[in-house]
Amino acid sequence: MTFLTIPSGPLRVAAIGAHPDDIEIGCGGTLLTLAARPETEVRSLVLTGTPERQAEARDAAELFGATAPPRFGGLADARLPSAWAAVKDALHAFRDEFPQPDIVLAPRPDDAHQDHALLGSLVTTVWRGPLVLHYEIPKWDGDLGRPNMYVPLSVDTAQRKVELLHRAFPSQHSRDWWDDEFFLSLLRLRGAETLTRYAEAFTASKAVLHVW
Repeated sequence: MTFLTIPSGPLRVAAIGAHPDDIEIGCGGTLLTLAARPETEVRSLVLTGTPERQAEARDAAELFGATAPPRFGGLADARLPSAWAAVKDALHAFRDEFPQPDIVLAPRPDDAHQDHALLGSLVTTVWRGPLVLHYEIPKWDGDLGRPNMYVPLSVDTAQRKVELLHRAFPSQHSRDWWDDEFFLSLLRLRGAETLTRYAEAFTASKAVLHVW
């Protein structure tokens, strides 16, 4: 296992989700960890969402350390593949609005949900320079993969992530899978894979190592 460290100094992070709560479920702990660093700027794009869900996404972005309200694509949930051109346009508009991020966080291209998969496949055609980390979203489909990048989380950060998920997304509380155990169990599993208590996992399809 190789350990990498992000150098100190300014950091620009772009977080992209198909639906409100995707970003926070997939990489909320990482966002909290990055936001604790000085000079970190976090912006987000959410492609779908009713007005109620968009309001939740705005609350969540603030709670998880975003430095600006999320941008919304205004597209239909579960229909993103049929709106391919609009998704691509939204990604390019977001890139132009928030240029040159250091890290882009997005769903996995092999995610079983069609909206997630489309975003995961398109982000690397829109951003070619930054480190693109594909986060995982646990769900009924049972499509967890084999990640190759991890961000360890402190116990406080893991618990804070779950607390903020509950606070930000009350519309989801009635779902049968929405509870502390569901969220913490995956963080614990990924932590065991990194010799830590908790961690979030990502897939990076391509990375460039600069040797100085």
